[in-house]
Amino acid sequence: MIRTTASALAYLVSSIVAGLVGLVWSLAIIVGVGLLSITLAGGPAFLGAAWVTRRLADLERHRAGWVLGTAIAAPYLPIEGATVRQRVSAVATQPATWRDLAWLVALFPLGLAGGIAAIVVTVVDLAAVVAPAWAWAVPNPRAPFPMDPLMTTMPGRFGLTVLGVLLLPVTAWFLRTAGLAQARTAQVLLAPGAHRYLVEETTRLAQTRRRVVDAQAAELRRIERDLHDGAQARIVAAGMTMALAARKLPTGAAAASDVDLARRQLDDALTELRRLVRGIHPPILTDRGLHAAVAALAGDSPLAVEVRGDPDDRYPPAVESAAYFVIAEGLANAGKHADARSCVVTLARTADTVTVTLADDGQGGADPSGSGLDGLRRRVEALDGQLTITSPPGGPTVLSAELPH
Repeated sequence: MIRTTASALAYLVSSIVAGLVGLVWSLAIIVGVGLLSITLAGGPAFLGAAWVTRRLADLERHRAGWVLGTAIAAPYLPIEGATVRQRVSAVATQPATWRDLAWLVALFPLGLAGGIAAIVVTVVDLAAVVAPAWAWAVPNPRAPFPMDPLMTTMPGRFGLTVLGVLLLPVTAWFLRTAGLAQARTAQVLLAPGAHRYLVEETTRLAQTRRRVVDAQAAELRRIERDLHDGAQARIVAAGMTMALAARKLPTGAAAASDVDLARRQLDDALTELRRLVRGIHPPILTDRGLHAAVAALAGDSPLAVEVRGDPDDRYPPAVESAAYFVIAEGLANAGKHADARSCVVTLARTADTVTVTLADDGQGGADPSGSGLDGLRRRVEALDGQLTITSPPGGPTVLSAELPH
């Protein structure tokens, strides 16, 4: 309480000086840059003025943090451009540039009013508390009632002390309220606004799109490689075996062994194709939903897997597909790399989010930037979701994916 009140008082009092500096600087750059704008020095002058203005605004964000508890985040976007003209355009098109200037101008009346009020209220209250120490030195025989008995008599002076102590909570409340109101006003102008959010969101979506395209290309290459090296090779071998058997039949040579071999090769090819289809999109996921597909994964897993969630709950197809592959990769990693013996898979749903959580009892130490987990992250981010991994050395590992639906 005392600390927050002292911080609010320091903020309000220092705003008098900060407001004066901000007003003088604002007028100087408006006039100076305005006059230089018709010359070749206009661009560099504008960039230099913007740099200093941003430093002053950063100081204001830090000062507001005395009251808010944390400094206001900077709203600036990176300045790009090879020429002065391009850099001037990059700075001038950022709303934060002009909001900084608006706050430096508005700070003067706000800081002057708040600072003077804070000084007067604080001085009057503290003076009343210590009235017995000084009131005797300023006698005033013409003081009106009730100031005359309060200032000129000992009981009156101690009465002022009692009154001042009783008003200390009110004074502290006023200082905190006034300081918070001014800091909130600063936050409105100096905090990151919708422009920065939209730019950052656009950049994030562009990066996510590139990652999704890369992931899809890698998936297509994997499917092509599996078809070429797996099922296709087995089918070709079966065809060659059948051709060999066909050549033996007219000569009366035994071809039964070749036919049996061809049949086994075709069976292996069919198994490989089914495995590949399950890797692309398992049919059970479409037919019976995510819970049933995960239960099938759990049955094939060497781990003891417990599946929690509503078996009858269905989700959008894209969400089910992404969640399925997150779980499949998580179970594979738990058994292959973490030496886990058991795993709990939880499927939870809120109004707008599906949360998939895998918790194993393995040794931990998973690398969140590894290729397998990075592929999962791309798949989740493609749906504007978020993948988090907690895997301290010694375990346990918790893999969580939040998918909007």
